Amino acid sequence: VWENYKEALTGYNPHFGIYARNTLFIEVLAVPGIVLTSSLAAYSFSRLRWPGRNLWFGLILSTMMLPGAVTLVPTFIGWSELGAVDTFVPLTLPAWFGGGAFNIFLLRQFMSAIPRELEEAALIDGAGFFRIYAQIILPLVMPALTVVTVFTFIGVWNDFMGPLIYLNSNDKFTIALGLSFFRTLHGTKWNLLMAASLATMVPIIIVFVIFQKRII
Repeated sequence: VWENYKEALTGYNPHFGIYARNTLFIEVLAVPGIVLTSSLAAYSFSRLRWPGRNLWFGLILSTMMLPGAVTLVPTFIGWSELGAVDTFVPLTLPAWFGGGAFNIFLLRQFMSAIPRELEEAALIDGAGFFRIYAQIILPLVMPALTVVTVFTFIGVWNDFMGPLIYLNSNDKFTIALGLSFFRTLHGTKWNLLMAASLATMVPIIIVFVIFQKRII
């Protein structure tokens, strides 16, 4: 029933547009940070030689085996002490410090397959490490960067736990939190919940259709 979409997005929850704006705001800040920092870390682990490189890479991979629930409470306490609760800072700033163990691992594997002769030739021509990274390595790993970008976009768009923990003000909620409002103590508005869920899926579907060839 088409009226369900209008009622879900404007009538029953008139703030849904604000939730979409907040979610896009977080996307704009988080996605570039994760792509940039994870690719820089992967470049360092795959192309540069420095003491303890393999040890640190192993430590980073070991964090993938650590459940998020283990670090949930101490992380919240840390942000609370910094006065960052009920702001977008805990949802965006960490993206600029590492990029995630899985993303680093994925990009490192791609970068490791690039022939070293390419950067050796660039070094002979006078290029520095950052220029090699920007003009040689990144264009060659664009499929992997696309995958990281798409997965990050989907992860941030669907993130429910992060906004639930750190955001308290209604005008700062995200789409994932907005969907939860259709479930009430007096019953779930299933028709409106399904309509709103489908509407929130549209951006993800569009992103996948555009980049599916690179992902595959």
